[in-house]
Amino acid sequence: MDGRIALVEAGGTKFIVGVGDRTRRIYTRTRIDTAQPEATIPAAIAWLRQQGHSYAAVGIASFGPLDLDRASPTWGHITRTTKPGWDMTDVAGPFARELGCDAVIDTDVNGAALAEWTWGAGQGTRSTLYLTVGTGIGGGAVVDGRLIHGVTHPEMGHIRLPRHPDDRDFAGHCPFHGDCLEGLASGPAILSRWGASLSGLPDDHPAHAIIAWYLAQAVATFQAIFEPARIVMGGGVMGTPGLLDRVRAAAVEASAGYFRGDPRQIIVGPALGEDAGLLGALALVVTDAA
Repeated sequence: MDGRIALVEAGGTKFIVGVGDRTRRIYTRTRIDTAQPEATIPAAIAWLRQQGHSYAAVGIASFGPLDLDRASPTWGHITRTTKPGWDMTDVAGPFARELGCDAVIDTDVNGAALAEWTWGAGQGTRSTLYLTVGTGIGGGAVVDGRLIHGVTHPEMGHIRLPRHPDDRDFAGHCPFHGDCLEGLASGPAILSRWGASLSGLPDDHPAHAIIAWYLAQAVATFQAIFEPARIVMGGGVMGTPGLLDRVRAAAVEASAGYFRGDPRQIIVGPALGEDAGLLGALALVVTDAA
């Protein structure tokens, strides 16, 4: 083995595939559009083999849901997903077999949470929660350097929320739960009822306050559960100018006196930029070996 680690950020739109090492260096990367699994996964493996390395491990931060039970015959598989053609797809197995190394897999948001705790916005804390708000909504949490898992990984985007008084008529966009957090505040949910992305709506449009309110309800819920020292909020929707400040203000109000600390220090944006996905895959490998 030459110490190189194969890195895969497996998204519903694109796979970002790269080569790195334990020093956090990313040597090279490529993008592969996510088509059907029988085309996408072999293309990613072929590119990694073309780089000419004997890999020490492969880290995979993937969209899900995933089976993460090592004792399960479907470990490393995507299970029930809204992505057409990807139900029960074995993601980890082909990489491990074809590259001849161990595979470590977890959700993309768990990878991002671990990377931000290790090297980014959560560094130096005992507990960090990462919430991504984009095409979907997902969350991962790290406590004392370990990701929180139960029977499988958390599905924080599917918590149920009270309805905003000015948003009672929208049925919700989630195909499973309707008006869960993802069904109310994800990018497609915003587009479905207002016809544009949040950043594409005027600054005085009521959508800004409504989405901030829903995200603040989620923040208050997660704080009540385990009081993370840092809540990192990423994803495309969070790129909307002013949204992070709106969420901070609404979260203090939603907590009704239970918000402890400075919201500007607790609710923050991500710090790892365009490397976040691959560093998430790397963090999974580094932590697994610790």
